Amino acid sequence: MPTDLSRYDDWLAWLAATGESDPDVLCIWVGGSAATGGYDEWSDLDLDVLCTPGTVHDVYDRLLTRIRADFDVDHVWELPLSTWPDGRQCFVNHAPDPGALTAPTRIVDLHLSDLSDEHRHVDVRRHGTPVVVHDPEGLVVLRHDDEEALQRAIAEAVDQIGQRTATSEWLVNRAIRRGQEAEATQFYLAFGFTPLVRLLRVKHCPWRHDFGLRYLHTDLPTDVAERLTALLPGAGDPVELSAACFTWTRELLRERAGA
Repeated sequence: MPTDLSRYDDWLAWLAATGESDPDVLCIWVGGSAATGGYDEWSDLDLDVLCTPGTVHDVYDRLLTRIRADFDVDHVWELPLSTWPDGRQCFVNHAPDPGALTAPTRIVDLHLSDLSDEHRHVDVRRHGTPVVVHDPEGLVVLRHDDEEALQRAIAEAVDQIGQRTATSEWLVNRAIRRGQEAEATQFYLAFGFTPLVRLLRVKHCPWRHDFGLRYLHTDLPTDVAERLTALLPGAGDPVELSAACFTWTRELLRERAGA
């Protein structure tokens, strides 16, 4: 059943018209939760726009000018130019306080890129099936990412986790022992919990091994996600959480080494 995007009908119509009128706008599609699942009343609209190579900055400027003129925009968060070497990104907010969640979300995540093979290929395992708004030349190609590159990235990540586990545990437990709660929480998340999640992603959904803590309850088996939730900071005694986290990490490393 198609995702109900009617909350953004005005945007979809505007995008379709923009694709027809702007010769440098080559392709537009909706991604994010609308493509992967989990889209609800609090979801934003994730947009990818491919542009004629070399024009992305000009296209971004004129689209943003038109957006401000054509929509009731409260504010825009523009990511720094350095974020993307061949693209631009911003978040268009229609409400001053979307975090209050007093009304369905109206935020548009607009990401523009110069056309390239890398940008036009979409791995549906990672990103879901895109909802194409404008693509007269059939530029969007649904294709799995290169398997060798994926395995190299996974191997490097696992190797790093294995190398630093002892040091990571020391950093976490030292901060706990010193009573430095803020530091202990940061170190636990960065060096304990998040690497553990990555190992579990490698095991259960390797194509999204680098997705961090997002989508845990949809990407991982229910019992695994629940076990992870029980290890979140604040869920118990920090010393016990740390011990359980690093014990599980070592189990997964041994399991992978023996595979």
